[in-house]
Amino acid sequence: MKSEVWVYTELGYDKSIKKVSRELLSAAARLAEKTEEELVAVIFGYEIEKESSEIARYADKVIMIDDRRFNYYGTERYTDAFTKLIRKYKPSTILIGATANGRDLAPRVACRMGTGLTADCTGLDIDEESGKVAWIRPAFGGKLMATILCPDRYPQIGTIRPGVFEKTELPEKNGKIIHETFDDTAPEVRVVHLDFQEKKLENIVNLSEAEFIVSGGRGVGGKEGFEKLKELADVLGGSIGASRAAVDSGWIGHEYQVGQTGQSVKPKVYFACGISGAVQHTVAITKSDIIVAINQDKNADVFKVADYKIIGDLHTVIPALTKEIKQLKLKKENQ
Repeated sequence: MKSEVWVYTELGYDKSIKKVSRELLSAAARLAEKTEEELVAVIFGYEIEKESSEIARYADKVIMIDDRRFNYYGTERYTDAFTKLIRKYKPSTILIGATANGRDLAPRVACRMGTGLTADCTGLDIDEESGKVAWIRPAFGGKLMATILCPDRYPQIGTIRPGVFEKTELPEKNGKIIHETFDDTAPEVRVVHLDFQEKKLENIVNLSEAEFIVSGGRGVGGKEGFEKLKELADVLGGSIGASRAAVDSGWIGHEYQVGQTGQSVKPKVYFACGISGAVQHTVAITKSDIIVAINQDKNADVFKVADYKIIGDLHTVIPALTKEIKQLKLKKENQ
């Protein structure tokens, strides 16, 4: 039997396939091509024939459990079902999105299987010497990038940050759908899903979809400093963002955080304002088309990844940029 690379295909509460799962399908396809393995999607849910068929277009096969008990994510039941499937099919590699549910599921599955887990990866490759998956992630507080191998245990498991891989067009495979059943022999489930209430964030641009992001770090100086950044973001039709330092200081909410412990982004233009440039932040912005860094420290690490470097006080530079862009837009409208 040919070895397999698995992608855990996570569904939202509306049964839509999560964006990160589509991204991982592209990443797993590249791995499977290099290792000459089959690409397999694993999906749990209830009344998910449509979603399974959609994923099957791009996978060699889909393993699904369609059961009312899997209508909502539950740690114990999902872990039990996943490990039973792994023991049956013996995949070599499993990719799981680093979502709230993925971060809960992956370590439990790894522990059950007695294997390793590389969490919050930002890159994947195949190690030429060993043929193992090379999991790439920030380490030591984001000060460097580490390449991690799981040399002796299978399956190799990793969680991957949303947004770090492009969702690419894949060749249609129209893979076979395998319907698995779940024999619930586990102890009584201790956590029961009662209700779901969606939290709506008003007037917030989704950072993963924003074309322009104006981010601030410790150099912004406080909550008031972000007002200047917001003016520029509004003129551009984008969103503000923030480094971990600004969020930890309580100047702005975590939903705006860009970095290893926040969101990975890929806008047309990313403004890094008063941000030092720690690896845990820069690793999340390198897929931006253009990076503009504004910092008074000419030796700031952020300049190493910037396309345009402005050495100066952001409190002077940002208002000047905002004014200039407003004038250019007005001039264009009057033409």
